[in-house]
Amino acid sequence: MAPIVHPVTDNHRSTPWTRRSHPMRAAHHGLMERQDETDERAERDGQDSRGTAREWARHWSWEPLPGLDLLRARYIRHTFPRHSHEGYTLGAVTHGVERVELPGTTLHAGPGTLVMVNPEVAHAARAGAPEGWAYATLYPSLALVREVADATGHPPGTPAFDRPIADDPRSGDLVRAVHRAVEQGDALAADTLLRVLLARLLTLYGTTAPQAAPASAGHRTAERARLLLEERLTDPPSLEQLAQAVGSSPFAVLRAFKAAYGMPPHTWLTDARVRRARTLLQTGVTPAETATAVGFTDQPHLNRHFTRIVGVTPGAYRRARGAG
Repeated sequence: MAPIVHPVTDNHRSTPWTRRSHPMRAAHHGLMERQDETDERAERDGQDSRGTAREWARHWSWEPLPGLDLLRARYIRHTFPRHSHEGYTLGAVTHGVERVELPGTTLHAGPGTLVMVNPEVAHAARAGAPEGWAYATLYPSLALVREVADATGHPPGTPAFDRPIADDPRSGDLVRAVHRAVEQGDALAADTLLRVLLARLLTLYGTTAPQAAPASAGHRTAERARLLLEERLTDPPSLEQLAQAVGSSPFAVLRAFKAAYGMPPHTWLTDARVRRARTLLQTGVTPAETATAVGFTDQPHLNRHFTRIVGVTPGAYRRARGAG
């Protein structure tokens, strides 16, 4: 099954990438490489009727693989604002350069590298070169990665990756192989390749997330503020009202919240609304109804923020999950 793609509407320290050659160990590796070259040409050469490079994206899930979302895209001007995910992000760039901003560092990821972002880590992304970037990304849930970790003897605790980027062409090949198997409707191959990939990454880069230290006064303030924003998703307070509600000052709340969650309260609120919107859209709620339900002023307001954070429009996201 060929992927359905949708045009995209877009209303520290620097770590460079390097690509190293790697030997083909079996005949199927050669086949995989030739298929990758075909995929890369299709992604790289996507043009409109005037021959101008265009952006496109497909963000979807597949019922036989619960706990996994997939994204394939070509972006040139699109910018992902600071946001986070409940699960993991595993991205393999096939063309161009992606600039990824993480706490304390900025990465430049090109072909041959794999970007790994742990759950709830705030990050932003945009093109790192004039031609933009094309990539295949997997978003496995915490439950799925924990299941693979338990089955492969990973130490107890929450699995985590010990680095945000690796020069690892083989893992990138596996990410794209999972995509191809899903697109071809091959559940056995897709599930097998996904588990092989996760086991490989846990073996090479796996660690255990550190246990939370006793909460400081600032962290407790941030947590109370977050809980209040969750309760008032559709009717949030001002920063001053939020500070009064948690017994602090506006600047103290702002500092504590950014330290705890990697972004200021208003950015976190938008991200939380988009997360809630994704849940509603995949159950069949229309974009217009979703916009009201999560606190956006209207559907265009939802469209703008949803597309920036997720990479596709709410309508495309809903249709790709069979809910439209």
